Amino acid sequence: MNLDQQDYTGWKSIAEVFGEENQFFRNLLFLPGFDISSNIYALKHEGGWCFIDPGNDYTAFIQFFREHASPLDIREVLITHGHPEHVIGLMELLRYPSVKQEKKITVYMQQDGPEELKNVLSQLGIPVVFVSHEDEIELPPFKLRVVHTPGHTMDSLCFWHEETKSLFSGDTVLPYAFASADPVAGGRDDYHLMAIKMLMSMKPKHLFPGHGPPIKDKAMEVLRGNYAAAIKKMVGESVPWIEAAAYLAQKGYMEEALFCCDVELQEGDNPYALQLKASCLNDLGRYEEAISIFNRMLQKNPRNIFANMGKGVALMGLGKYEKAIEYFDRLLKLNPNFKEAAIYKGMALFMMGRVEEALGIEAFRKEFTGKFKEALERMKKEREG
Repeated sequence: MNLDQQDYTGWKSIAEVFGEENQFFRNLLFLPGFDISSNIYALKHEGGWCFIDPGNDYTAFIQFFREHASPLDIREVLITHGHPEHVIGLMELLRYPSVKQEKKITVYMQQDGPEELKNVLSQLGIPVVFVSHEDEIELPPFKLRVVHTPGHTMDSLCFWHEETKSLFSGDTVLPYAFASADPVAGGRDDYHLMAIKMLMSMKPKHLFPGHGPPIKDKAMEVLRGNYAAAIKKMVGESVPWIEAAAYLAQKGYMEEALFCCDVELQEGDNPYALQLKASCLNDLGRYEEAISIFNRMLQKNPRNIFANMGKGVALMGLGKYEKAIEYFDRLLKLNPNFKEAAIYKGMALFMMGRVEEALGIEAFRKEFTGKFKEALERMKKEREG
């Protein structure tokens, strides 16, 4: 189903839009944002209705109250972040006399949201709940979990419905664009990258963004696109993927470097990208995957120094010290003065309990002091435990 071709005039049931029947989707309505308004989502629950981002379209509530509910049925307003196109509609909602008088609405937002908004709500006597990461908002029979995703703004939140794997992403993740960090609102590109990576680990299925159509089944595709955009934002739009990978690996962003290597390798064979990918996998502790790459390299050239060294290190990571020594010995046979291979051989011997043998290797003995010694002894105890 191509959601872009759907008729989004007025409020729609997500069950109708997605063509999928379940209680959550039947109770969830969507009004697309346009011009200077964000999307608005409305969830019906046992106690009334909850808005997720009230947008900036004064006509939205006229239609909603005519077709679906009364102003006093609105019990909660969840704010993904404090940008005007997402929150000004709240002021419109609070102009309704019954809403202003009864004050039955509770606003949920992050503590770092705009001071102006917090001040107005305080002056009007509207209850505000400042939510934190992993908080749960009870909307019986539904429950939404708060996911703090600073990056676009410091107060950016997403809301997660576990049962349907649905993510209300605000501007943290968008289907056809990438929302740049707003430094005035505390936004940071590096935080945004980490936020997207965290959301990817949740493996959402459906996406309800702040702008653009709801995405059925392909939320992860959108997340990966935003992840790539976030990486490019950090390293520069014109920087080739392989250069981005090298830069990120140097800075310690191993998962991002690995992602860049994979993109580069999708575009064609690149030995350096494959080599860097294997190194990243080793650094991330994904030793079996790294070994599969080193094996391919060694099939082409058994004397490949990088592959022999990398496979030895990976085998050590798997606790296969005896096997690892075979690869360090290969390198020492090629070059008896290969210091790094000698040190790693000593480490493997030490981890096997062959301490005297390890200390008989001069390069290892020189390194076996201070924090290096403490770290090895700790690793050995962990392995034995």
